[in-house]
Amino acid sequence: MTIGNLASKKEERKSRKSKAIVDEKAPLLPKRQDAAAAEFDEFNGASFTGAVFNLSTTIVGAGIMALPATMKVLGLGLGIAMIIFMAFLTQASIDLLLRFSRAGKSSSYGGLMGDSFGKYGKILLQICVMINNIGVLIVYMIIIGDVLSGTSSSGVHHSGVLEGWFGDQWWNGRTVVLTVTTLCIFAPLACFKRIDSLRFTSALSVALAVVFLVITVGIAIIKLISGGVMMPRLLPDVTDLTSFLKLFTVVPVLVTAYICHYNVHSIDNELEDSTQIKGVVQTSLALCSTVYIMTSFFGFLLFGDGTLDDVLANYDTNLGIPYSSLLNDAVRVSYAAHLMLVFPIVFYPLRLNLDGLLFPSSRPLVLDNLRFALVSIGLIAVIFLGANCIPSIWDAFQFTGATAAVCLGFIFPAAITLRKPMSSSSIGMSFRDQHNIATKKDKILALFMIVLAVFSNLVAIYSDAYALIKKNSSPRE
Repeated sequence: MTIGNLASKKEERKSRKSKAIVDEKAPLLPKRQDAAAAEFDEFNGASFTGAVFNLSTTIVGAGIMALPATMKVLGLGLGIAMIIFMAFLTQASIDLLLRFSRAGKSSSYGGLMGDSFGKYGKILLQICVMINNIGVLIVYMIIIGDVLSGTSSSGVHHSGVLEGWFGDQWWNGRTVVLTVTTLCIFAPLACFKRIDSLRFTSALSVALAVVFLVITVGIAIIKLISGGVMMPRLLPDVTDLTSFLKLFTVVPVLVTAYICHYNVHSIDNELEDSTQIKGVVQTSLALCSTVYIMTSFFGFLLFGDGTLDDVLANYDTNLGIPYSSLLNDAVRVSYAAHLMLVFPIVFYPLRLNLDGLLFPSSRPLVLDNLRFALVSIGLIAVIFLGANCIPSIWDAFQFTGATAAVCLGFIFPAAITLRKPMSSSSIGMSFRDQHNIATKKDKILALFMIVLAVFSNLVAIYSDAYALIKKNSSPRE
C-alpha cells in the first residue's frame, strides 16, 4: 500500500469522524498511527446493525435474570414503569456524554472525564469500570458454572444441565467446566482487537436472549390458558418501614441492567458514519427495554411471589406442562450460551481501561501484542479465580450496582454536565462552543440524576445491610 493510497483512505473516512483527533491516554480508543497499524486502515467502519448488536449485547447481561424479582418487590405496574423510566434516563445520560465529547473532541469516556476533572477524574472512571466489569464477569462465570455443573444452596442441591444428562462425573464438575469454557470460548473471543469483530457473536447472543424470552412467554401463555397462573400484583405490598425501604433495593438491579456507557465511545469510534450513534443508542435501548419488559412480565406472571432473585433457578423444577424437563434445559442452556457470548463485549473495555491505568504513556494496546496478551491473560485469570473461589456474589453484584455502576451511568455524566458553563444565548458562538455549554434544562436534569442516584442507592445499601444484620442475628435471639 503506497503513501498515496493511505492518504486517500484517510480522506474517505473523514465522514465518519475526525479520527485524527486522538487522545493518546484515552483508555477506550484504539489508534492507528504507524506502519504496524496498516491492517486497521483496511477497516472501513462498522455498520449500523453491527453497532446495535454490540451495544445491545453490552446492555443485556446477567441483569435480565434479576428483573422478574423486581416485579415481586414493586408489583407489575410500578415495575414496568420503572424499567421504561430507567431507559429514558439512560438515553438522556448517554446523550449528554456524546454531546460534550463532540464539543471537547474527546474520543473516549476517560478522555471526557480527564478534560472535565483532570488526571484523577479519568483514573476514578477507570477504577469504576474495572470494579463494575470484573464483578459482572465473575457473576457471568458463576452463573455458567451453576447452569452447567449445578450448585447447592441452604443444603439443597440444584443439578446442573451436564449433571442431569450424564450423572455426577469428574469432568462435569465446576472447576473443569469453567476451565474448558475459559480456554475454548472466553480466551479466543478475547483476542479480537476491534469491538466490531464481535458483531456476529453479539447478534447470536441477542438471538439466544430472544430464545429464552420466547420459551418463557410460551410457557406462561400455556399455563395462563390452562388456569395454572394467578393474577399478579400490580402495586408493591408496603406494610411497614422495612417493606418501604426494600423498594429501593431494586434500584441497583435496574441501574446495572442498563449500564453500557463504557462501550458507547468505542462503538462510536468504529462507526462508518458517526452521526448514526444517536440512532444506535435509541434502537438498542428500545430493543433491550422490550426484552426486559416481556421477561419481567411473563417471568413474574409464571412464578408470582415464588420468583427467585435469579429467575433461572425457577427452571430447576417441574413446570407442570408437557416436556417440562426439555424446556427447562433449553432455557438454561440458551442463557448460559448467551452469557458466554456477552463476556468478550464486557471484557473489551475492561482490558483497555486497565491498560490505560497501568500504562498511560505507552503506545496503543492494539499495537503491542505482548502487552495485549499479558493484560488479557491476567484479567481472565483473576475472573476465573474469583468465579471458583466465591460461592455466590449476588449481594456483591447488588453492591457494585449501587456504587460503580451508578457512577458510570448517572453520577459521572451529571457531574460533567454541571462542570460545563451555562449560557442562555448562543448568538455569536461557534458550533463547538454552542455544544460545549450546558443549558438550564441540562443542569436541572444533572442535579436530578445525582440526587436520585445518591439517595436511592444509599437507602438500598442501608436496606441490604440492615436485612443482612437482622438475618445473621436472628438465630441468636
